[in-house]
Amino acid sequence: MLVAAAVCPCPPLLVPEVAAGAAPELDTARAACLDAVGVLAASRPDLLVVVGPGAGRSYPSGGHGSFRGFGVALDVTLGEPGSAAQESPLPDSLAVGAWLLDRARWAGAPVEGLAVDARHPAGECARAGEGLAARADRVALLVMGDGSACRTLKAPGYLDERAEAFDALATAALGSADLAALDALDATLAYDLKAAGRAPWQLLSGAARGAGLGGRLLYEDAPYGVGYTVATWS
Repeated sequence: MLVAAAVCPCPPLLVPEVAAGAAPELDTARAACLDAVGVLAASRPDLLVVVGPGAGRSYPSGGHGSFRGFGVALDVTLGEPGSAAQESPLPDSLAVGAWLLDRARWAGAPVEGLAVDARHPAGECARAGEGLAARADRVALLVMGDGSACRTLKAPGYLDERAEAFDALATAALGSADLAALDALDATLAYDLKAAGRAPWQLLSGAARGAGLGGRLLYEDAPYGVGYTVATWS
């Protein structure tokens, strides 16, 4: 059963070494993410799964990620190093999650990863979440994903007038653990708005069914024209 979840954005700029001189601009978001990971640790899970947008595959403990593609000689490992370290590298979203866990000095349950395709239908996301929740008696999720990337003219997806309303709806649902509202997020609209968090969030909704968790919003903003939300479910 799902006992706790943390929802965090996944831009590589969250890593100070990647952001370089702009690092202080996301200090508040980083602090909120670390607080959210603390809620996961306090739940004492038997298994922690890091979920984020990617190519649609799982990553066992020991998966290796890197920020070298951003010009930074920084490598990360998902959980404890092991035989999986030489397999396919973690997608950026899971690499940021692995960095957060390392920054928080995660020393609790074993850690695995799951990348979810941005076009994955809501129903399939929910079923995948239900499967994750059944993996152990006490499962926790670190759910990585951004909102729309169309909040300003300088945003990666340019300005789309639908973006602010989409992000407001998603943030309210994440902050209150509103499963119905998350299930109702429009996958096509999310894809148009480059909201890569939609599929991971709907997976979280499936995992949380029957768990009776409550939500708490820790952070919401749109730096660089991209919607970032940090929330905890416990």
